[in-house]
Amino acid sequence: MNATSNPWGKSEITRREFFEKCAEAGANTFVFGAIVVTTAKLLLPSDAEARSAGEIDPDTNDVIYGFLIDTTKCIGCGSCVRACKAENNVPDGYFRTWVEQYAFYENGEVTVNSVDGGLNGFAETPKWDQPEHTDKAPVRGFFVPKLCNHCINTPCIQVCPVGASYKTKEGVVLVDPKRCIGCGYCVQACPFGSRFLNPETHTADKCTWCYHRITKGLKPACVVACPAKARIFGNVSDPKSEISELLASNRVQVLKSYLGTNPRTRYIGLDSEVI
Repeated sequence: MNATSNPWGKSEITRREFFEKCAEAGANTFVFGAIVVTTAKLLLPSDAEARSAGEIDPDTNDVIYGFLIDTTKCIGCGSCVRACKAENNVPDGYFRTWVEQYAFYENGEVTVNSVDGGLNGFAETPKWDQPEHTDKAPVRGFFVPKLCNHCINTPCIQVCPVGASYKTKEGVVLVDPKRCIGCGYCVQACPFGSRFLNPETHTADKCTWCYHRITKGLKPACVVACPAKARIFGNVSDPKSEISELLASNRVQVLKSYLGTNPRTRYIGLDSEVI
């Protein structure tokens, strides 16, 4: 597989190049208060160093997974959030995937709601989420599901001091709970807010695209649960797969493209107001 056949077959960038891109964009995601994270190599086991690099050899692997979300189809029902919580035993108050509601008003104001992560939908969104000085209904709105972006150039992997965050041969970013020390560096480094420290395991937690399912030929739980078919998952290295055909026939976007992380989670119909 080469870069021509794989829309995400871009080469890795160095840690220095990634931080330079963040600096050029004015980002301060990697400032951890008084904590200084060294970028020097630590004394890790050789396997930890290898998988922290997360390199994928196209000559030895023929499956690269990708995730596509069609925001024009999402109805904000919360089925995906509930399915994820049940499948992955996500603690209350935390989310591996969540849904945000964007509302636009005549005066130009935009509000973003995500009550309980969209777990129970948005049928009863509280009034206080509207601008205080207007009682008018929004002129337009939409829902945006979010989850881990499984980036090609991953800041979370780069800052992990013990190699607990790594990338599989299929391009899926995971956390080894046996190696994770719960330092939280990766949680702070993720510019998408996709990670959290699990209060029960005291380790970093995030969306895995239901890796335990997809390695058995099943789809992620959220994809199966979505009644509007707004979530599409598959092998992007197969030009005949559903996701490859949709990528080829639609204009797709990614979140915070200016950071240069090259997310494997992509969107159809993503509005420029989405953060």
